[in-house]
Amino acid sequence: MTEVISVRFRGGCKAYFFDPQGISVQEGDEVVVETAQGAEFGTCVRGNHMVEDHAVIQPLRPMHRLANEEDRKTVERNTRREKEAFAICEEKIAAHGLEMKLVDVECGFEGNKILFFFTADGRVDFRELVKDLASVFHARIELRQIGVRDEAKMLGGLGICGQPFCCKRFLDEFQPVSIKMAKTQNLSLNPTKISGSCGRLMCCLKYEQHAYEDAQTRMPKNDSFVQTPDGPGNISAINLVKETVTVRLDDAPEAPKTYQVGEIIVLRNGKGSRDGIDIPARPARIITEAEPEPFGMETDFSAPAAAASQHAAETSAPRRERSAHKAAASQSAPSAKEAPAKEAESSRGGEKPQGRRSHRGGRGRRNGGEEGKHRISSEKSAEKAAKQPASSRDPGPRPLRFASSIPLAKNAASPVAPDGADAKDSGERKNRRRGRRPFRRGRGGAKGGDSAKPS
Repeated sequence: MTEVISVRFRGGCKAYFFDPQGISVQEGDEVVVETAQGAEFGTCVRGNHMVEDHAVIQPLRPMHRLANEEDRKTVERNTRREKEAFAICEEKIAAHGLEMKLVDVECGFEGNKILFFFTADGRVDFRELVKDLASVFHARIELRQIGVRDEAKMLGGLGICGQPFCCKRFLDEFQPVSIKMAKTQNLSLNPTKISGSCGRLMCCLKYEQHAYEDAQTRMPKNDSFVQTPDGPGNISAINLVKETVTVRLDDAPEAPKTYQVGEIIVLRNGKGSRDGIDIPARPARIITEAEPEPFGMETDFSAPAAAASQHAAETSAPRRERSAHKAAASQSAPSAKEAPAKEAESSRGGEKPQGRRSHRGGRGRRNGGEEGKHRISSEKSAEKAAKQPASSRDPGPRPLRFASSIPLAKNAASPVAPDGADAKDSGERKNRRRGRRPFRRGRGGAKGGDSAKPS
């Protein structure tokens, strides 16, 4: 066993082991350690702990010291220098006309080396660029070409899930991802849906691949010939997450059914012929019991429905009683509205079924015909006028409107007309109104025709 501490450097997720040299280091402490490129500034992500000897890569680098205030000032000074180097390098790249994209700049803790990271489609001859940068910074210059996945890890961002990139947060190293994983997980093969911001396949396809591969070992293949509780058929779809299959039965191929894996018997795994296959008896269905709640109580989903139906029955009973009472009262004693209607019908010498209305606007002989209707409307207007204040009962004469058939008030002055013209015009208007009424009321043309005939 070896005592080590785990240290993570800026911009990385991988932790490296270092020898604490007998110093007690807590998680979150900033330390200065010895690396292959010299002294570096890092953060401890796990304090002193013991690991197996085979887990340590020899030689184990030592830790120099815990970071002090001077070391933190050095880091701030290097950060400002990195920003200046980034701007100067972009100007030099444009001046030399190189087809490369500068991604990031890292300055060594001791300040004697500057590392430039860039991306390019192919090989780039940057020897002249290195000479110009060395003459400006007077330090060791190193240019390193990286891929698009490393670029996304350095820059960071948000994925389609809304979370920061996995490579920026916790992934130690990139895992190989293939399109076969998307097919196994039954995902859409649209590149825009299974690709990350870097343009490569998403790293999260690797997370659940082992679970899908394990489920595939217990599931039959697609188009397999199986026996189900409802008869034989062929598998048309497989759900690896729920471990269910959709079977197109021979008796009803237009209505596929879904079964659990334990409810089917695989007679032929995969595509092939049915010749020579003995069809066994139908297997039994798997009945799942209701799972008890954490407190030992079973959930009864039928209780809310029964309570709702009982409440509906209780509320509907009083309504039915009230409606039956109203119907009995109406049959025993005719209302005041029906009496004038019966008298009017008897005076006309004919009877008409009660409640019958015309198909045009519903303006039939209900409520006692024309006489009963005018009487009821006059009673309603009288009651409405009695409720109004005295000041608003007599609004005064209404103004005369041009070409209006509204009758004038008693105290309003009538318009001046020549002798004989008033009677003639009023007679023509009366005849026109009589001719329109039958058509508007839907009674046919009996009364209107009589009024329109010449005497």
